[in-house]
Amino acid sequence: MAPAADTSADWWREAVVYQVYPRSFQDSDGDGLGDLEGITSRLDYLDWLGVDALWISPFYPSPDADLGYDVSDYTAVDPRFGTLADFDRLVGAAHERGLRVLLDLVPSHTSIEHPWFREHPERYVWAEDGPPNNWVAAFGGPAWSRDPQSGRWYLHSFYPEQPDLDWSRPDVREAFAEVVRFWLGRGVDGFRVDAVERLGKDRQLRDDPPASEPFGLPLPEEYARVDHRHSANAPEIGIALTALREAAGSALLVGEVYLPTARVHHYLEYFDLAFAFEFLHAPPDAGRLTAVIDAATRLERLAWVLSNHDFPRLASRFGSSLTRGAAMILLTLPGAAFLYQGDEIGMPNGPGAQPQIDRAGRDPFRHPMQWDSSPSGGFTTGRPWLEPRDPERRNVADQRGDAGSMLSFYRELIEVRRELGSGFGLLDAPEGVVAYKRGDHVIAVNVSGETTRLPWHGEVLVATGPVRDRLEPGAGVVLADG
Repeated sequence: MAPAADTSADWWREAVVYQVYPRSFQDSDGDGLGDLEGITSRLDYLDWLGVDALWISPFYPSPDADLGYDVSDYTAVDPRFGTLADFDRLVGAAHERGLRVLLDLVPSHTSIEHPWFREHPERYVWAEDGPPNNWVAAFGGPAWSRDPQSGRWYLHSFYPEQPDLDWSRPDVREAFAEVVRFWLGRGVDGFRVDAVERLGKDRQLRDDPPASEPFGLPLPEEYARVDHRHSANAPEIGIALTALREAAGSALLVGEVYLPTARVHHYLEYFDLAFAFEFLHAPPDAGRLTAVIDAATRLERLAWVLSNHDFPRLASRFGSSLTRGAAMILLTLPGAAFLYQGDEIGMPNGPGAQPQIDRAGRDPFRHPMQWDSSPSGGFTTGRPWLEPRDPERRNVADQRGDAGSMLSFYRELIEVRRELGSGFGLLDAPEGVVAYKRGDHVIAVNVSGETTRLPWHGEVLVATGPVRDRLEPGAGVVLADG
């Protein structure tokens, strides 16, 4: 059983947060789509796993142009996922188990079907006579589309069905403050805030210049050709972020700040945590991983993450031989760590769907959770919206009873991380090894393809496999320093 929730305001500092992608977690009614009742039915599993909180991706009403990230009502539950009463029961049941609940907040844009777009068009960013600049949408193409009803052009940083809000307006800031207060009033403990850098745009709508150097994180080819200095991260973004911070009060705010580590520090003036995206995208290379970890730990409040609903899964990126070692790094670094559902049983990317459901091609990262070895993986009694990948090979039921399974390894890591103590320091390590100290403990992971010596000794608390004085390729160990 997970320990009781920490009542202090900074409970999140060493928390393990489990991301639930609701349409793929657990279906309770047989319609093939996961729902809130399904999440509630699996809370005992999350409690057993030992996580501190769950982050639930959007379940708000949505036309699904971006699978829930195009919100048409911020203070309701899409009937496909349940009701507000179902949500209240979920929060109550989570809190009974000492689990915190984080919601996904999507402030940069709404659905074009949100009532605001017609009833409050002044809340969006408009141009009268055509695109006023060269801004590019994240998924490709111009960031401006013509509204056939008014004849004006509106800004959309993502799909045309997702018009951008104008956060320079006080009424937008107050409308979102009301949204935040609504969910806090229903007991949520914080928010993961989507696409944060999009809240700051140049009021003069000036052209973005051509990119003069690599961005530092993966970007679509067309989007990467431009330096987005005016279409995002504009200097006045602090006005918007201050409004979010004031509305949230002491509740946790986690920023999806898709920027290299060196450019994230300004956001930590407003957010408790920001994701370490350079860590998520780092290759399995000891030198690169060590450099990324060094930079991120200096900021102290970057949240470690290796998978989510937008990017390839950990097991597919690192390969089966390195999956446990990567998980060891994720769960033994200082600070908060975020797990994506299914990573704990080693789920790789799936085949997706034909035709694809997500226009950006992210279906392979969103296959249903695999609870048992049945054809549906225990996810649904109906036809799943995406087929399970390989429940006969990987599932919770089989791994829960196996002390040597990936699931048991994750649970052991989560338990041991609470004993590691304060303090952190990178260690000089043999080539191909990522190594550091946490308190009186040494963590060493061989991310190379060669066997290497293990120059540290002590009691083995957790290991990817048998360890003596050497680390095999992909192997890792947590030692009580002797």
